[in-house]
Amino acid sequence: MKMPFEGMTLLDYAINSSLVLSNIAMYKQDKAGIISFSSNIHTHLPAERSKLQMKRILESLYNQKTNFSEPNFEQLYSTIKRKVNQRSLLILFTNFEWHISLMRQIKFLRQLNRSHLLIVVFFKNTELYGVIKSEASSVDEIYLKTIAEKLLFEKKLIVKELQKYGIQSILTEPESLSVQSINKYLELKAMGQI
Repeated sequence: MKMPFEGMTLLDYAINSSLVLSNIAMYKQDKAGIISFSSNIHTHLPAERSKLQMKRILESLYNQKTNFSEPNFEQLYSTIKRKVNQRSLLILFTNFEWHISLMRQIKFLRQLNRSHLLIVVFFKNTELYGVIKSEASSVDEIYLKTIAEKLLFEKKLIVKELQKYGIQSILTEPESLSVQSINKYLELKAMGQI
């Protein structure tokens, strides 16, 4: 979540989207809370509808930092299982780059999706489109272009794998994250799923 896009990291985009979604959810009379994690749980702010909740969410998100440790989805699952007792909408901001990295975690994502409505949000690497569209004139450029195409294909494969297990996902450009997330929330709200 540390890759820079337009001067912001993916974590910055996820934080902005979380703030907007929390604000809209509370406006729509839903509760909002936050769990942040990497190799361990950093923050658990139980979902509430109180007037102070947005301030708490803002403070907890302000202190988030990116690290490069492997995320512990097993610990996330056990924390949610213990502390989130009613069926909830869970929006998981992550960045699976490879299908194999998803497959290491799919067991925990499926378990979360059984008890809750899970949406996995991950990012398109928009810089790859420039590489793919550019004209390759050397072996190195052809190699680079092939790798970029493979990375884009991997993201599409991840979406299909999640769909196979009934897990909803949002694959989006970082700058479109807030709009895509809000649209998904409003769509689910209109369908009565939350």
